[in-house]
Amino acid sequence: MKLKGQHHLYALDLGAALALTAVYVGFARLTADDGQPTYTGPFWLGCLIAAAVGLPIAVRRRWPLAVLGTVLVALTTASLLDIPREPYTAAGLAAYLVALAEPARRSVPALAVTLSVACGAVYLGEATVTPAEDWQGAVGVAGLVSVVIGGAWGAGCTVRGRRVEAEREERRRSERALDEERLRIARELHDIVSHNLSLIAVKAGVAGHVAEAAPQEARAALKVIEETSRSALAEMRRTLGVLRTEGAPLGPVPDLDSLGSLVAEADRTGVDVDLTVHAVEGLAKGTQLTIYRIVQEALTNVIRHAAPTRCQVTVEADAREIRIDIADEGPPPASRQVISELPDGHGLLGMKERVMMYGGSFDAGPRPEGGFTVSVRLPAEGTP
Repeated sequence: MKLKGQHHLYALDLGAALALTAVYVGFARLTADDGQPTYTGPFWLGCLIAAAVGLPIAVRRRWPLAVLGTVLVALTTASLLDIPREPYTAAGLAAYLVALAEPARRSVPALAVTLSVACGAVYLGEATVTPAEDWQGAVGVAGLVSVVIGGAWGAGCTVRGRRVEAEREERRRSERALDEERLRIARELHDIVSHNLSLIAVKAGVAGHVAEAAPQEARAALKVIEETSRSALAEMRRTLGVLRTEGAPLGPVPDLDSLGSLVAEADRTGVDVDLTVHAVEGLAKGTQLTIYRIVQEALTNVIRHAAPTRCQVTVEADAREIRIDIADEGPPPASRQVISELPDGHGLLGMKERVMMYGGSFDAGPRPEGGFTVSVRLPAEGTP
C-alpha cells in the first residue's frame, strides 16, 4: 500500500536519475575549452560513471544508504577524472533521503563520511590531480559541494522531525478520542446500571414486604424485576458491543421517543410521571441521547429517594436552547424527611458533568414546597 501511494515520487526520482545521467554523459563528451581540464578517458568509461552517478537516484527511497554510498564513489571517481561541472547534486538528493528515512545514529555518521570524502575528492581533483584552480579556488568549490550536501541533509532532517511530531500529535489525538469514548461509554453504563438497578431495588423491596400478605403483588413485582434486568442486560450488550472487534448487534440509540419507556418504568415503581415534550423537528441524535440520559438519571434519583410520588418532566427544545426540568413532590408524608442538601451519590455529578461538557447550565436542589427539582439548559448549537 505504501508503494502504491508513492508512485508519483518514484516517477520523479526516475526522472531525476535519467536527467543526471544525461548531464554526466554530456560532461564526459566535453572538449577542452579555455584551458579548462576535461575528461580524456574512453567514452564508455564516462558513460559507466555517468550511470553510476545518476541511475541509483531512481531507487533512493528503497535503499537510501546504499544509494548514497554508490553515488559518492561514482562522484569521487568523476572528480578525479575531471568529469563533473556541477556541485554534487546527486549526492545532495541521496543525502536528503538518508536524513529523511534513517535515524540520527546512522544518518549523522553517513553525512560526516560523505562530506569528508566529497570535499576531499573535489579539492584533490581541482587543485592537485588536474589543477584547474589554485588552492583557494579549490577550497571554494569544496565549500559549495559541502553546502549542497549539508543543506539537503538538513532539509531531510527537518522534514523527518516534522513528520515525527505530526505522528505524535496524531497519536495524542487518537488517545484523547479513545479516552473520550471510554468516558462516554462509562457514562452510558452508569446511567443504564443506576437506573435499572434502582427499579429492581424498589421492586425487590416491595416483593419482600408483601410476600406473605399479598402474594399476587409480590409476583407482579418479581415480574417487573425480571423484565427490567433483561432490558438492562440487553442495553449493556449494545453499549459494550462497540468495544468488540468481532462486532455486536446494535440497537437503536435512545431518543425522545424513548422517554415514554422511562415513564412506564417509573410508573411500575410507584412514580407517577407527567411528561411534556415540545421539540423542533430534526433534532440531532446526539442531542436526543443527551436529553434521554439526563431525564433517565433524574428519574432514577426520584425512584431512589422519593417513590412513591408524583413527578413532572418537561422537555422543550427549539433552535436556540434546550430546556429540561424535572420536579417531584417528594416522598409520601408518612416517610417524608426534610431535604437540606443534595442527595449522596454520583447521579447529580454525572448529570452536571454531561451538561458542562456541552457548555450548558445545571441547577438542582430541594423545592420550598417539598420535593426536589433538576433544571438543565443546553445551547442547541453545543450538542453534537
